[in-house]
Amino acid sequence: MEKQVKLFLDFLRDDKKLSDNTLQSYRRDIEQYEKYVSDNKINYLKATEETILEYMEYLREENKKESTISRSLASIRSFYQYLIRVKKVKKDPTMTIESPKINKRVPNILTSKEVELLLDQPKDVDLKGTRDKAMLEFAYATGMRVTEMISLDIDDVKIDEGYVVCRGRNKARNIPLGSMSLKALKEYIEDARPYLIRDENEEALFVNVNGTRLTRQGFWKIVKYYKEQAHIEKDITPHVLRHSFATHLLQNGADLKAIQTMLGHSDISSTQVYMQFQDPGIKNEYKKAHPRA
Repeated sequence: MEKQVKLFLDFLRDDKKLSDNTLQSYRRDIEQYEKYVSDNKINYLKATEETILEYMEYLREENKKESTISRSLASIRSFYQYLIRVKKVKKDPTMTIESPKINKRVPNILTSKEVELLLDQPKDVDLKGTRDKAMLEFAYATGMRVTEMISLDIDDVKIDEGYVVCRGRNKARNIPLGSMSLKALKEYIEDARPYLIRDENEEALFVNVNGTRLTRQGFWKIVKYYKEQAHIEKDITPHVLRHSFATHLLQNGADLKAIQTMLGHSDISSTQVYMQFQDPGIKNEYKKAHPRA
């Protein structure tokens, strides 16, 4: 990919006559995308619409502004249009993806009933179902970023004390686990994980069917699968569960500073975005209807 990126930038400079500043902007965007596909072992020539959507979610997870994500998408689109031009790919994976609305700072928020419906989908009938239930409960119970979740080791979970140690981008933080999440996690650790792992030295908390650490793409697909099983019309990504976690906590009367700590936000302004969802009617409905409150 490095060679194609260089040829693409040469094309922009020599054929499109772009300015140095614009070229540097393209370079930053494409090199960041290049690092992402490399880190996640994705063949950029076989990228799909889902790959690009997942990458946009990753940027949101990294607290990138919607304007930055929109520009990044435009750069990636230009790159794939170039690859079509030089006959390296036949289809542009960004073709049907719309640019994010700049003023839309928070994605879809699930209602308490939608969360309940989603989390009730995985069934405890096999190893995968037990793992998926534990993962979805855990994601909603902790509000952790996907990268943080898949990076967890088995020793980071303190079942008896009821919390998980998250080693995020700033510093480690302890996040409490609710009763539903603890129950599902304990069942997974005792009844499923030992049979999924192939190597007893495997440290990853959440593993795939091959017994190795789950990837971002793996978790993305799990959420998408159960969203479809639940017949929920909203677009649900792993990051939507994080937003729903924060919003429901705030609606249920949690302190904003405590939510900031659990989310791992270094700046309280990143957490204050959830204040727009404060609504006494929703708050009452949450307390009344949410079984995991």
